[in-house]
Amino acid sequence: MEKIEQNLIPTRTLADGTRIPCLGLGTFGSDKYNAAQISAAVEGAIRAGYRLIDCASVYQNEAQIGEVLSKLFAEGAVKREELFVTSKVWNDRHGDGEVIASCRQSLADLQLDQIDLYFVHWPFPNYHAPGCDGDSRNPDSKPFSVEEFMGAWRQCEELVDMGLVRCIGMSNMTIKKLEEVLPLCRIKPAALELELHPSFQQPELFAYAVAHDMVPVGFCPIGSPSRPERDRTAEDVVDTELPSVAAAAKAHGVHPAVICLKWAVQKGAVPIPFSVKEPQYIANLKCVTEDPLTDEEMAAIAADDKNCRLVKGQVFLWPGAKGWQELWDEEVPETL
Repeated sequence: MEKIEQNLIPTRTLADGTRIPCLGLGTFGSDKYNAAQISAAVEGAIRAGYRLIDCASVYQNEAQIGEVLSKLFAEGAVKREELFVTSKVWNDRHGDGEVIASCRQSLADLQLDQIDLYFVHWPFPNYHAPGCDGDSRNPDSKPFSVEEFMGAWRQCEELVDMGLVRCIGMSNMTIKKLEEVLPLCRIKPAALELELHPSFQQPELFAYAVAHDMVPVGFCPIGSPSRPERDRTAEDVVDTELPSVAAAAKAHGVHPAVICLKWAVQKGAVPIPFSVKEPQYIANLKCVTEDPLTDEEMAAIAADDKNCRLVKGQVFLWPGAKGWQELWDEEVPETL
């Protein structure tokens, strides 16, 4: 197996000085890969040089990943302090004391004493069963509530105080929501996880995050070809087929997916691509160490933004909501 040297992999600096690798391995297997396949990919990726692993309780594989981490630590393949591990609290655990309990469960599953960065996965307590279809709706779902969200965030702050997590972050937010909650935070979010790929660049939200000292962590960085069927629509754009991405791939002699990752890293984001295939995850990490895109290529990709959101979140809609756009504080188009 090819191994990428650590000194070649750039890092980002969080607001408190903590360093985070510029690219990590996502572990959301969607409905296509099981926990055994994903944990095996985590092992292979760490052996190849990955030091950032992005986890979440709802992915239902943290216990298997924990077994891998324990094995790698025991044999000296990697030291705990060399790894940066993230996790997230799921929507059904926002209640009083539940965030802390969920984090403790993730720590137990991952066999760690501390999580490096812990996210509030979604800004709603709206729950859906794993693997549900896109038409599923929970009658208990409700719109965003500053008070409810801050109840969950206060527990995240307490996790920092307790030493169970180093840093905390937010995910799937909008500028409107951030403007409502940031002034209320005792501990500011160190990172913002958001959907980010060439056909969905979210320039305003990206700039807002950077201006407020939140490192943008980008999910779906190559357009999430393995995303669940419920998140697919006929209008979706395929990032690897964008003219700017295809042209850069031809010029550099690489797969278009590699161009998507180079673009994200050169923008200043931390993409977290998912792959269980060794040649792919090695190529994903190696690409950030060599042959950068030109300014012209970066500009061409920026101009190719299609505002194509792939993860619409419609399963979190509440009774009376008109469309998924309401989750993102956008106007719902009038139907014909």
